[in-house]
Amino acid sequence: MKNFEQKIFPYLLLLPTIAIFGVFLFYPAVNGLWISFTKWDGINPQKFIGLKNYVDLLSDESFWRAFLNTVVFTVITVPAIYVSALFLALLLTQNIKGSSFFRAAFYWPTMVSTIIVGLSWRFLLGEDFGIINYLLTAMGRSPVKWLTNPRAAMGVIIFVTTWSLAGYYMVMFIAGIKSISETYYEAAKIDGAGFVQQFRYITLPLLKPTTLLVIVLSTVTVIKTYPLVFALTQGGPAGATKLMVQLIQETGFDKNKMGYASAMTMFLFIILAVLTTIQFKLNQGGEQDEN
Repeated sequence: MKNFEQKIFPYLLLLPTIAIFGVFLFYPAVNGLWISFTKWDGINPQKFIGLKNYVDLLSDESFWRAFLNTVVFTVITVPAIYVSALFLALLLTQNIKGSSFFRAAFYWPTMVSTIIVGLSWRFLLGEDFGIINYLLTAMGRSPVKWLTNPRAAMGVIIFVTTWSLAGYYMVMFIAGIKSISETYYEAAKIDGAGFVQQFRYITLPLLKPTTLLVIVLSTVTVIKTYPLVFALTQGGPAGATKLMVQLIQETGFDKNKMGYASAMTMFLFIILAVLTTIQFKLNQGGEQDEN
C-alpha cells in the first residue's frame, strides 16, 4: 500500500491534467506538424508533399515581409512593455495617495477585449473621422495620417499594444517588489544609498525571476498579437503592419492553404522556442545573483 501511494498515486492525481494537455495541446501540435508536410485545403483528403511547404517559404516575399514586421514590432514593443510596467510598479509602490485607484486604472485595459481596444483607438486616430485629428483641425493644424502612413501605423500599433499590456505586467512587478524585504533598503539608506543606487543594486537583482517571467510572457504575447492589430490597421497600409499571425490566418482560412499555413506556424513555433531558450540562458533561468 505504501509503495502504491509513493509511486503510482501521484501520477493518478496528475492524470486529468496530462489528459487535458494531451488532447488540447500535444495532439494539435503533432497534428499541425503533420499537416505542414501536406497539401490540404481543409476539406479534401490530405496529400503528403514532404518539405515542399518549407522550401516555398524560403522564396515567399509576403512571408518574409510579415516576418520582418513581426521582428520590428517585437523588438520595440517588448522592451517598451518591460520599461512601462516596471516604471508603473515602482511608482505605485511608493505609498502615494490613490495608489489603489491608479493600479486598477492601469490594469483596466487588460480586462477589455483586444478587439474593443483596437476599435477604440481606431476611432480616436482615424484620419477622416478620428477625434484627435478633429481636434487638430479645430486648432488650425493639418490632420495626421496615423493609420495610413506606414511608419506612423507601426508606431501606433506598438504604442497601443504597450498601453494595453503594461498594466498586466505591472501587477507582476508590484508583487515582486513587495516580496523584497525592507531590511535591504533600510541597510542601504544607512549606508547613504539613494533611490537610483537602491534600484540598481537591490531592486533589479532581486527582481530577476520576475523580469524573466515578464520578458518571456510578453514576447510570446506580442508575437502572437492579431485581433488588436487587425482592428486597428487590418495589416495596412499596404501590408506595413501585417504580422505573421495575420498572414497565417489569411493563408489557412481565406486561401484554404492549411498545409502551407501549418508550415508557417511551425516556423513561428521554432522562433518562439529559440527566443525563450535564449532568454533563459541570458537570465540564468531567473536565478538571483549570489552577491
